Amino acid sequence: MRLAQPKACLLRGVSPNFTDCLRTRDLSIDLEGAEVQHAAYRQLMERLVEKVVILPPSSDHPDCCFIEDTAVVIHRHAVITRPGASSRRGEVKAVAKSLSKWCRVHQMEAPAALDGGDVMRIGDTLLTGLSERTNPKGAEFLQKVAKMEGVKVCTVPLQKGLHLKSACTLADDHTAVFNPELIDPRVFPSLDVEWLPVPEPMGANVLALGTGVIVSQDAPQTAKLLEKRGLHVHTVQVTEFHKGDGALTCLSIRIPAEETWCC
Repeated sequence: MRLAQPKACLLRGVSPNFTDCLRTRDLSIDLEGAEVQHAAYRQLMERLVEKVVILPPSSDHPDCCFIEDTAVVIHRHAVITRPGASSRRGEVKAVAKSLSKWCRVHQMEAPAALDGGDVMRIGDTLLTGLSERTNPKGAEFLQKVAKMEGVKVCTVPLQKGLHLKSACTLADDHTAVFNPELIDPRVFPSLDVEWLPVPEPMGANVLALGTGVIVSQDAPQTAKLLEKRGLHVHTVQVTEFHKGDGALTCLSIRIPAEETWCC
């Protein structure tokens, strides 16, 4: 199987209460600006992916646009997570209903907890960060479902950063970018990837789509670095989502085509 362009993506609209989202820094969020940036992200995804489904926002869940945390799609099977933040657990119902059209969904239950932002796929391995939002029981549940697809879970304790994907992501099949201030890739098992340090914190979260890679406009040096390596780079502004501890992968769930996988 190979990393490839997804056959579909799920996005969720920006909550009218997004300014109340959970975040580690007391930064003021521009709601109108976030809506404009989300629309630009959606338009880019619609250019790059055949089918994009937009779920309606929830006024009860300020973080709902960060839809990646609510599910991990492996292939024919998907885990509906139990987010580590209790205020986010009501987000999963709408996502589960939508994903059930493509996958067999498996609902995680207490005491397991897992955020999708802690799961990074590389080939047949799901690197899973053990963080403030993801516990060992969550990783165990993920492994039970992943085993049905012949995929294994490898846990990685996180010392810094909100999620694993805050610290590292794939840029293509064989290149992973990482923030050296947050993680040392020597903690990972031996995998067929080159670990590339990036010069900007926001450059550690990129979104590989098989045909190219999306990079935040807040990481221009990272974009140039990847372009020099021959990657087809798209940039989009997601500054308001960075303020809410979010980034590019957080804003969508990617559904792989047959015989492929998605980041």
